[in-house]
Amino acid sequence: MTSSPEKSYPKFDGIPKSTGETIYADDIQLPDMLYAKLVYSNTPFGKIKKIDCSRAQKIEGVVGFLTGKDIPISYGILPVSQDEYALAQDTVRYVGEPVVAVLAVDELVCEDAAEKISIEYDKYKPVMDIDSALNPAYNKIHKDSRADANIHKSIPLDFGDLLENGTGYDYEREDIIFYQGSNHLPMEQHSCVAVFSKSGRLTLYSSTQTPHYVHRTLSKVLGLPETKIRVVATPVGGGFGGKSDPFPHEIVASKFSMIYKKPVKITLTREEVFYTHRGRHPVLMKIKTKWDKKKLDSIRSMEFHSILDGGAYGSYGVATTYYTGALQTVTYKVDNYSFRGTRVYTNKPPCGPKRGHGTPQPRFAVEVHLDKVAEDLKVDPIELRKKILVKDNTITANWLKVSTISLDECIDKVLEASKWKEKFGKLPYGRGIGFACSSYLSGAGLPIYWNPLPHSAVQLRADRSGLVTVYCGAADIGQGSDSVLVEIVSKILGLDPFKDVALITSDTDLTPVDLGSYSSRVTLMCGNAAIQAAQRLKEFIIKAISAELKCGENEIDFRDSHVLVSNGKKQLSFKEAVIMAEKKFGALCTTGSYAPPPSPGKFKGSGVGPSPCYSYSSAIVELAVDPDSGLVNMEKIWVAHDIGKAINKMLSIGQVEGSVYMGLGEALYEEQIFRKGVHKFPSILEYKSPTSLEMPEIETFLVERPDPNGPFGGKEVGQGPLLPIPPAIANAIYNAVGVRIDELPFTPEKVLKGLKLKKEGKEARVGFNKFPEIKYPPALKVKTQGQGGDGTAEGVEEYVHRGT
Repeated sequence: MTSSPEKSYPKFDGIPKSTGETIYADDIQLPDMLYAKLVYSNTPFGKIKKIDCSRAQKIEGVVGFLTGKDIPISYGILPVSQDEYALAQDTVRYVGEPVVAVLAVDELVCEDAAEKISIEYDKYKPVMDIDSALNPAYNKIHKDSRADANIHKSIPLDFGDLLENGTGYDYEREDIIFYQGSNHLPMEQHSCVAVFSKSGRLTLYSSTQTPHYVHRTLSKVLGLPETKIRVVATPVGGGFGGKSDPFPHEIVASKFSMIYKKPVKITLTREEVFYTHRGRHPVLMKIKTKWDKKKLDSIRSMEFHSILDGGAYGSYGVATTYYTGALQTVTYKVDNYSFRGTRVYTNKPPCGPKRGHGTPQPRFAVEVHLDKVAEDLKVDPIELRKKILVKDNTITANWLKVSTISLDECIDKVLEASKWKEKFGKLPYGRGIGFACSSYLSGAGLPIYWNPLPHSAVQLRADRSGLVTVYCGAADIGQGSDSVLVEIVSKILGLDPFKDVALITSDTDLTPVDLGSYSSRVTLMCGNAAIQAAQRLKEFIIKAISAELKCGENEIDFRDSHVLVSNGKKQLSFKEAVIMAEKKFGALCTTGSYAPPPSPGKFKGSGVGPSPCYSYSSAIVELAVDPDSGLVNMEKIWVAHDIGKAINKMLSIGQVEGSVYMGLGEALYEEQIFRKGVHKFPSILEYKSPTSLEMPEIETFLVERPDPNGPFGGKEVGQGPLLPIPPAIANAIYNAVGVRIDELPFTPEKVLKGLKLKKEGKEARVGFNKFPEIKYPPALKVKTQGQGGDGTAEGVEEYVHRGT
């Protein structure tokens, strides 16, 4: 294995972004460009009776209109959820659903025209929460949902023996936990520019995390061959999962450009971004665990139920539902496991993937629950967790393979730095300390649409100037993936990343297919592909030099933009070495690709959760709670992350602390809530999110133990460190004032409510007390490895992992 880069270079795109040189989608200006705006539903649920554009049509500068009949083909990011339309067909399902599009000479004319378009509806009673969605008296949002409720997806999975006969355990606990939804809040709003050429070719420039999937969607919806479409992902000013779907504005801009043969731009307002959403699912959860108090070396069984409020459409929701039940077993040893997951439709903007996709919610439930278990059993909460940690090379109860886990070292780092043993249970009233752990994927094990092809690919070209150009389809969404690719290639070839390497990304005409920037997949998957491509280029150069200079291949070394022969007795510039190789082999172009190893699980649903390797995090927070106001003041956060091997430590620490920031916002401030379908605060001014003034001191530890599946041994770092922050804060609040808040966010009102209950002698707990009963189809029953299972379900036809 080649050693990892040790020097932390600045971000490859740092200078252009910080000086204003970077061209984002909304910065693009083209000759004769027109502007479009979407007109949205103002009712959460209803049938479209009439659309009247006559007043808007009279405005000078208006060019044209589109309605649902002009774009009648459905689409969706998942093959199983092709339920969206660029413009509503006959029914609107949430406030903010696009109904009409207007095209004009500038944005001001668009806005004026949009206000003059009249839409009439037959209004239905909206479904606005989980209880209503499960009530058969409400209208069906989608015809294909379950007959007795607005249920999108139900998942019943059982792994092993759930100890229902009453033996094998002597303690059990059950808790109900709720995690509120939230928005991604990217700095850059969604924007795109579509250009349809006179030769019949469409180019879309868009702020997207998934250019490959947008490319496929445009072909389907617009009826163009994929060879006639080019998608260029412009630099993304923040994504966090919110730009992972194909969106109506991308399709509408493209359709307008096809009709009028001119460039068309659409840029959403901040309010429109809130309604476009695809953010964190609100999830109601119930967790029940059984334990053997004498051993406490594992969780004997865990039953986990989740109900997701998915909004009006599918988006990534089926995958999200599986994710709420997938990763509980890769952190702590769970002998037997049962999962029940349900996603319901409601008349709200669709939810989707937000940083940590489907896993912060169950992680919050598990970590709060474990603290309660520790208190019941009179065990230190950290010691309890350390007793039940998963080990290296484990296959879990639900057939996920853990390669390496350094969570024990992460725990030790934060425990020592925070002086946990001197503080836990010993701080004065109003001050508290709390702990939590987490795990996350380093890339998803399967593609969104199943096929046997690579998930990522990288191409390299070395030219006679000595420049190496890297071509990759992945989009840098701020996480630093461009820097990672350049540094990997530079390290292998001994080059300066800022002088000797160029990078072209996210262009479906120029770069090889990459499935997108999500699931923390880019560093691992594109990184491994880049290593393969760079090693192949290096081999060409070595063979050419060896033949030309009559030296052994093992005598050749690459360093400081030079190639050294025989311990430096002869030295070539990298440019000279490339010319020598081109003379022997012709143009120097190499490729590398990556597909993850197959998962041991083969049952239906086993495609969500597998990963080449998992990252791990632990966090301790220290805070103060004002019992008079209920305000929570964060004092310090210690966080340690099992990163495998950091390719760039400076950028990695930035990703950890960015995750901490987002976790803090979700824990204390953020909530995506609605009144009669209307978003309560769709603006940055009103939607509460922490600023630099609210951020406490953060002490970050990167725990490095290379994983054999990662590039240079590296794992993900962009999402996992978010997960332990909300439960650590909840546990610290309880430690400070004795109040359990079992739902996010932890607002002052909830703290005061808990303190009032405590004063009245009641249980000082704020949260849901009832969990809805849902009728599930028969569960898939899968034997664990310990029971002699082979990863298949009993009596059920299996999914094919590779192939069709």
